[in-house]
Amino acid sequence: MGSSQKRAIQNYRSRLSERGLARFEVLGLDGDRALIRSLARRLAEDSPESARIRDVVAKTISGEPPKKGGVIAALRSFPLEDAELDLERLRTHPREIDL
Repeated sequence: MGSSQKRAIQNYRSRLSERGLARFEVLGLDGDRALIRSLARRLAEDSPESARIRDVVAKTISGEPPKKGGVIAALRSFPLEDAELDLERLRTHPREIDL
């Protein structure tokens, strides 16, 4: 490989690192090539969607069972104080039921 080609590769890799990206090689099945490339492309965007994908993949690969109480934690995180909801229940006399 000539010196100009080495310099071009070095410049390319330095531009990648300035953007916070790295080039690396992975081994996988030939059929997964498009999937892995599209996954890498989406993760490189560094958007909220890529953060969600990163979280799901990390949890899937870790093999840990999902934590209990996720729904309760999500409901507790909602700011109900600012919602100005009237959650008072009307007190009425019980209905008469004819059995």
